[in-house]
Amino acid sequence: MSIQRAALAAMIVLAWGSAARAEFKLNVQEHRLDNGLTLLVLENRTTPVVTYYTFYKVGARNEIYDNSGVSHFFEHMMFNGAKKYGPKMFDQVLESKGGRNNAYTSQNVTAYYEDFPNDALELVFDLESDRMDHLDLNDQSVSSEAGVVSEERLVGVDNDNEGIMYEELFATAYVAHPYGAPVIGWMESIKHFNKADCQEYFDTYYAPNNAVVAIVGDVQDAATLKLAQTYLGPLASGPPPPSVPRFEPEQRGAKRVLMEREAEHEHFMRGYHVGDKDSPDRYVLEVIQFLLTTGESCRLHQTLVNDLQVALYLYGGFEWGFDPSLFYYYVAVTPGLPHDRAEKAFDSVLSAFASAGPTPQELQKAKFGLTANFYKNFKTNNGTAHELARFQALYGDWKRLYEYVPAVEAVTADQVKETMRKYFVPNNSTTVVLVPKEGES
Repeated sequence: MSIQRAALAAMIVLAWGSAARAEFKLNVQEHRLDNGLTLLVLENRTTPVVTYYTFYKVGARNEIYDNSGVSHFFEHMMFNGAKKYGPKMFDQVLESKGGRNNAYTSQNVTAYYEDFPNDALELVFDLESDRMDHLDLNDQSVSSEAGVVSEERLVGVDNDNEGIMYEELFATAYVAHPYGAPVIGWMESIKHFNKADCQEYFDTYYAPNNAVVAIVGDVQDAATLKLAQTYLGPLASGPPPPSVPRFEPEQRGAKRVLMEREAEHEHFMRGYHVGDKDSPDRYVLEVIQFLLTTGESCRLHQTLVNDLQVALYLYGGFEWGFDPSLFYYYVAVTPGLPHDRAEKAFDSVLSAFASAGPTPQELQKAKFGLTANFYKNFKTNNGTAHELARFQALYGDWKRLYEYVPAVEAVTADQVKETMRKYFVPNNSTTVVLVPKEGES
């Protein structure tokens, strides 16, 4: 009976996925301004609200060691005043119109967004134009915000065991590529930010020719384009951003780091080098990530947390990057147990998975889950604008997002096994173990 139900469920999933894919079409209008800025507009008149996303194609990968963290630093500085709207006015003016905003920085991009009522669209163009062209960079503001970022680093990394393990993992796994540096930056670098270096970095990367703007909501395309031409069109292009060296030597063997810190239990993180955003294995890795680390029914949770009770919780994943990235796992070891016991259990799960692969039911469940999660991104203006801008920034073509569901659905069990054996091997691994200082528990 269970086999019949599983088969029926698989048929339903396949039928639903095919139908959803056939209906999923975004009527996006794409424009390119003379200064190189890419503008994507999608009208959605369901509610009188709008999302405005700006993706700058700059992140930690564009930095060098003596300016580590400067991309994240500008995530802060972009809210600290420009020529027309002074310090702290960006938030105040937007919120007075019922809007809200946020931003994030990754290894690959820096993204800013605003959600607001449709009658504030021109105001948002004015706000964004002001800080893209006239950001106020002075010695006092740079020094003050560097202090804020330093405090953020102290709390989020230096005083957080998971944060410092994550940083150590990437710093150990990469010996040449800038992915080895933390997005937030090294403390010594943050302390030495200065106006001259920041101005040069800003002029290079925070320019129209290095930006993608996606606007989704209750707007009209022609009127939106006119506003873009009025407020963003006159902004000058920046110099072509320098290319990032992709060189990272092949890892010669397993790497291990042992850290002693104040902790209530032991932890370990494991990373494996994988491909970039164009790797033919990236969709297989999406399936692997889902099956091994997503939800309480995933392989690692079932074995390490439920069955053997050697872990409290775990997670893992990887980022689609411009350059080959790192697929990592984190495991919080059960208090009182040694990390090597949890590591052995972890290794046995990966070994068994590489040997036998997923069951048909597991594979179909992963495809269903990934497909559902993908479509959920487009339930809101914010989610839709984010995905449009993200794919445009990564691939230079937002329509590449249409490849996701068919590619996931095409993944086979044999591909999962082959990919596991290709990447998840000892010589390609970096492990960071954190144990309580002697005498502590």
